[in-house]
Amino acid sequence: MVKLNRIYTRTGDKGTTALADGQRRSKADLRVETYGTVDETNACIGMVRLHTEGNLDAMLGAIQNDLFDLGADLATPPSPEPLPYEPLRIVASQVERLERDIDALNATIPPLKSFVLPGGSPASAALHLARTVCRRAERLAVNLADREGEAVSPEAIQYLNRLSDFLFVASRTANADGADDVLWVPGANR
Repeated sequence: MVKLNRIYTRTGDKGTTALADGQRRSKADLRVETYGTVDETNACIGMVRLHTEGNLDAMLGAIQNDLFDLGADLATPPSPEPLPYEPLRIVASQVERLERDIDALNATIPPLKSFVLPGGSPASAALHLARTVCRRAERLAVNLADREGEAVSPEAIQYLNRLSDFLFVASRTANADGADDVLWVPGANR
């Protein structure tokens, strides 16, 4: 368990931060940007939860915990040297749970006939915002994985991909199972 006695350490005053393995990186480093955007996704979900309850809220609570796991995963780059601890990694069962949750939510929603505009209920609008931030985190994770000398586990990228899908389906759930979706009308304002 993490124990934080002091909030400020002054170690980042020169624009660097420590990864979980102790190495220092610029606060503008792509790895730091990636796990920072995962944290931003988590904060968006926290805002969503002001408008949810029941099963959807429980699913979002589990996701928030997973996102801390994902942040820890991304903050601990794979190392050829053994670490003095077992690094926390996203695992396939977390991705599979998201898939089951997507399927459960989607079972009661009619198929789409158009793209959905972000909006409808407050929960749905907030879920769309979380979805777009999650997609940004996914793009950053893929960019990081493509960099020489860096690595991101396939499960971490899969988790972000499924999470954005979950957030989309959850947005429709929050719009009365799609009944209150705001649909795109191509060329409507020409």
